[in-house]
Amino acid sequence: MSGVGASRFRWLPVFWLFVLSGISFLDRVNISIAGSSLAEEYHLSQMRLGWVFTAFLLGYALFQTPGGWLVDRFGPRRVLSAGVVWWGIFTALTASLPTKVLGAVLFFILVRFLLGAGEAIIYPASNQFVSQWIPSEERGIANGIIFAGVGAGAGIAPIFVSYVMVHYGWRSSFWMSALLGLLAGIVWYLIARDKPEAHPLVNAAELSFIQKGRAPAIPAGSSAENSGQNDEATLLLHISWRSILTSKSILAVTASYFCFGYVAWIFFSWFYIYLSKVRGLDIKASALYSALPPLAMVACSLSGGAINDALSRAYGKRVGRCGVGFLALFLAAAFLVLGSRAASASVASIVLSGGAGALYLAQSSYWSVTADIAGGSAGSASGFMNMGAQFGGALTASLTPAIAQQYGWKSSFLVAAVLSVAGGIAWLLVDPERRLIPIANVAS
Repeated sequence: MSGVGASRFRWLPVFWLFVLSGISFLDRVNISIAGSSLAEEYHLSQMRLGWVFTAFLLGYALFQTPGGWLVDRFGPRRVLSAGVVWWGIFTALTASLPTKVLGAVLFFILVRFLLGAGEAIIYPASNQFVSQWIPSEERGIANGIIFAGVGAGAGIAPIFVSYVMVHYGWRSSFWMSALLGLLAGIVWYLIARDKPEAHPLVNAAELSFIQKGRAPAIPAGSSAENSGQNDEATLLLHISWRSILTSKSILAVTASYFCFGYVAWIFFSWFYIYLSKVRGLDIKASALYSALPPLAMVACSLSGGAINDALSRAYGKRVGRCGVGFLALFLAAAFLVLGSRAASASVASIVLSGGAGALYLAQSSYWSVTADIAGGSAGSASGFMNMGAQFGGALTASLTPAIAQQYGWKSSFLVAAVLSVAGGIAWLLVDPERRLIPIANVAS
C-alpha cells in the first residue's frame, strides 16, 4: 500500500487507459454493427466484407511488435497520442468514400489494415506505462482496470453505434467514434508522462513508493549486477530482441496468449450469430444474451487483477501470476464444454458467458508478467506476446465456422476448450521471478 501522505495520481492515467481501451474497441467493432449498411451501399458480398474484417486483424497482429518497439523507444505518452490521432483519421476515412467508386473493397481493406496497424500500439503502450508507473504489487489490478475497457467497449459499442445509425446514418457512427477518440487522446496527452518522475502532481511519497516497487532484482551474475547498476538504473536499459525471442517465459506466455485470443474472438465474432442461428433466439433475446460476455469480461478482468495481486503478495508471483492464469484457462474450458452441451438456450448463453468471464480472470496475468520480467522493454515483450493473441483471433474467424459447418458447433467449442487447456498448461513454463537481462543503455 502507498505510504502515509502519498498522492495517488498514478490511478488517473490508469483509468484513462481504461477509457482509451474502450474507445479502441469501439473503433474496431463499429464496422461489425454498421457492416450490413456499408456492404449494401457499396454492393459488397459477405465474403468481401469478411476480407475487410480480416484486414484489420492482420494489421493489428503484424504491428504489435513494431508498435512495442516504438513505445519503448519514444515513450507511451507521445506514441499513444499519435496512435489515437491515427485511429481517428482511419476510422473517419472508413465512412468518407463516395458511393460510386470503383475498387471500393480495396479501399476498405487498406483503410482497415492501417487502422489495425495504428491500434496495435494501445496495449504495448499501456504495459510500458504500467512498468514505469505502477509498483509490481499493484500491476494486477492496474491491468485489470485497463482491460476491463475491452468488455466495456464491446458492451457499449452495439448500443452507441446502433443509436447513431438510426438517428444520423451509418457514416456518422464512424465520424462520432473518431471524434470521441481524438478528444480522449488530447486528455491522455495532457495528463500522462512517460515516467512519474516527470509529473508535477506525483508527490515525493508516491514517487518513493513507485520506485521501491518498480524494478525487481536483476538476476545474479548478470552484466547489470556486475557493473554495479542499481534497479533504478536498469529502467533505462533495453533488452535485446534475441533475449526476448529466446526467453522460455516469453515464448510460453505468447503461446498461451495465442490460445486465449482464439477463445476470446469466438465471443467477439461469433457469439451473437451462434445464439440467433444455432440456438434459435430471436433478435431481442440474442442481443440481450450477447451482452453477457462483455459484462463478465469487465467483472472478471477487475476481480482477476485484484486476486492476482493479493495472491502474489501472499504466496509469490508463481502462484499469483501463473497460478491464476493456469486455473482461469482450465475453468474457461470447462464452461465452454458444459455451455455448448446445455439443452436450454438461455442456460447455454449464461454458462458460455461464464467461460468468457473465466478467460478474463487471466487477462492481467499476461500483461503483469511481461511488465515484471521485461522492465523497460515491456512494450516490445508484450507487443510480441499480443501478436500471438491476434493471430489466434484471426484463426478463429475462419476455423470456427468451418469446424461448425463440418462437425457442428459443439465441436467448435470443444476445439476452443482444448486450446484453452493448452494455454493453461503453457503457464507452467513461465517464471515470473526471472527478469530478462538488460544489455545496453537506450539513452546513451
